[in-house]
Amino acid sequence: MDLKNARWRKARRSLSNGGECVELAEVAGAGVAVRDSKDPDGPVLLLTRAALRTAVQSAADTH
Repeated sequence: MDLKNARWRKARRSLSNGGECVELAEVAGAGVAVRDSKDPDGPVLLLTRAALRTAVQSAADTH
């Protein structure tokens, strides 16, 4: 999947100090791509919206 032209945006809960930044991009017909902003050429997770909601809720439940 080619994500070179993806419009990445930082997650609302990412810290503004340059650390722990998660970026998201809409992927038409596939869901949401997720990456680490410190490693933009690194691995990308492709999740459905439901899977992303579950992951975010699970992370929130651990805090």
